Amino acid sequence: MTTRPTLAVVAARAGVSPSTASLTFSGSPRVTPATRERVLTAAAALGYAGPDPLAASLRRGRSGVIGAFVGERLLHAFRDPVAVALLDGITEVLGPHGVGLLLLAGDTGRPSTDQIGRLPLDAAIFATCGLEDDPALEQLRARGVPLVVVEGPAVDGVVLVDIDDRRGTRDLARHLHGLGHRRVEVVAMPLRLDGTRGPVGASRRSRAHYRDVRHRIEGVEDVFGAVPVFETASNAVDEGIGAGRRVLGVPAHRRPTAVIAQSDVLAAGVLRAAAELDLRVPDDVSVAGFDGADLHWLGDTRLTTVVQPTEEKGRSAARAAMGLVAGERPDDVTLPVQLRTGTTTAPPPRA
Repeated sequence: MTTRPTLAVVAARAGVSPSTASLTFSGSPRVTPATRERVLTAAAALGYAGPDPLAASLRRGRSGVIGAFVGERLLHAFRDPVAVALLDGITEVLGPHGVGLLLLAGDTGRPSTDQIGRLPLDAAIFATCGLEDDPALEQLRARGVPLVVVEGPAVDGVVLVDIDDRRGTRDLARHLHGLGHRRVEVVAMPLRLDGTRGPVGASRRSRAHYRDVRHRIEGVEDVFGAVPVFETASNAVDEGIGAGRRVLGVPAHRRPTAVIAQSDVLAAGVLRAAAELDLRVPDDVSVAGFDGADLHWLGDTRLTTVVQPTEEKGRSAARAAMGLVAGERPDDVTLPVQLRTGTTTAPPPRA
């Protein structure tokens, strides 16, 4: 078994002190060009690639890794253009700092309790989560891991990067109300991470759940009052199709004249279900979403939606995490959203 050469061996071969060799590998300007050349030549001859990054991180008391918790299976997350854009924004900030991103998810959207207890993290970002009674968040808080949450939960001492979900959905509901719609139904993202789906009754809505899902329901109710809500099992096109079939596949007098999906991905599924049922959008039913995602497969259809700054949300979360690692206390951030009307909403059909 070949022993990895040490920095001390390299220093001895180069005829310098170990501290000088260390300064050479750190790029210090205090090392003269001639000395630097001697050290690097000795290192090359010995096959020494540089200080062990794990040992260096342990000396600093850091792992060089920030965890990103994803509130769904990665299979679903990587099919969601919003989740991908959010993670891209995070890595855009972390990359130049030489910090790695560890994605954390499981069959239920969470690693095990034992795994959370031993993960070497400098900080953690709850990226697409927001569950208000998340046990993973509480366990990391107990360990003293610095935390950033995206759209919740709102917890004292934890940095919150938020968007105005309620106001954005309220603006969308006002748009539909102004067009004359009164029979509206919501296709919601999962209220909890338990795989349930179907109409949401008061008992289930009263339990702890995802903060962004709750706020988007409340934004609709600010305008229309209590409305039917159909909960999907995940944020996926197929889930939107299934919800659309259930919500729209009823007699015309019971069918909503407008469907508000809580994501553009779900809205795309509702559009497909409407086509299957020979319903014209927006003549027979209006469909709206939330996110402003790039759904190129919709072709010339321009979805009415609420646009959120997803990549900036990721960048803000990463900047906050880096600030926490540096010992700062970053302020909470609330980013703006904006209604964008398209070709999928119009006045309701005449009775």
